Amino acid sequence: MSKSLVVAEGARRVRADKALAAGFPEHSRSAIQRAFGAGLVLRNGVAVGQSDLVRAGDVLEFSLPEASPAEMRPNPLPLAVVWEDDHLVAINKAAGMVVHPGAGTGGDTLVHALLAHCAGTLSGIGGVERPGIVHRLDKETSGLILVAKTDAAHRGLAEQFSGRSVGKEYLAIVAGAPALSAGSVRKAVGRHPRQRHKMTVFEPGEGGRAAHTDWSVVERFGRTAALLRCVIHTGRTHQIRVHLKSIGHVLLGDAVYGFKPGPRLPPAPRVMLHAERLRFTHPVTGEALDLRAPPPTDFADMLKILRASGS
Repeated sequence: MSKSLVVAEGARRVRADKALAAGFPEHSRSAIQRAFGAGLVLRNGVAVGQSDLVRAGDVLEFSLPEASPAEMRPNPLPLAVVWEDDHLVAINKAAGMVVHPGAGTGGDTLVHALLAHCAGTLSGIGGVERPGIVHRLDKETSGLILVAKTDAAHRGLAEQFSGRSVGKEYLAIVAGAPALSAGSVRKAVGRHPRQRHKMTVFEPGEGGRAAHTDWSVVERFGRTAALLRCVIHTGRTHQIRVHLKSIGHVLLGDAVYGFKPGPRLPPAPRVMLHAERLRFTHPVTGEALDLRAPPPTDFADMLKILRASGS
């Protein structure tokens, strides 16, 4: 669909791409650049380049090129949809599902499943019919993940995540029970200098990137274990796992960071971490959204075992 813009009287001469970006903020700059690249932007009926100058009274017309099909083949895997509209979909991701395709992955990632689920509704992210994922969850972490269907929604979500205005809450089952009812960890997180598959905390000035996690005790199981609620203000790789280990409370099932089952600590099927809640502003409608996803069966079963053990 073609759109038009009349450059306002009194406006200074400006580049054509900047004029369109200001006139149509619902479209990302990359989308507008694709329109120029496809020759779909006209000034007074004549094709114009993005660096050409326009002046007051000029009429700019443009349309977006059709999104090209994704190279990946859709796979109709079951998905637990928590919330959805024309712009966004929120999924309660299952533990064990990889989000993005990569080395060693097959056709069973979340992206493959979303291509099937969203068939015919994706307007194109970066010119390709693909879901726009702006944050990630580890393979073993279950819970809420937001996905954009359009360029505008993708851009708006990315701005909120980078601006740290999204409320992110997780549930974690940890070994040992903290003496305090709540606390805060502000320690930089970065790649472990020797064990590259792991992350670690760094002292000030030693490296890593700033990271902040608030935690509170939801339930104690004697001194053996505890259920914590974690609010993260940054989104570093393995942030909760590393921060909680740094205060002496490794997550159940997290062998990478040192969990070992014992006489009173049962083995866990995976890392006991669940992304339970997301609070954000809808990037298109402006609606305040507060989404929650119930923990999966394996997480609930672990809580039952700990309660029944009388710990």
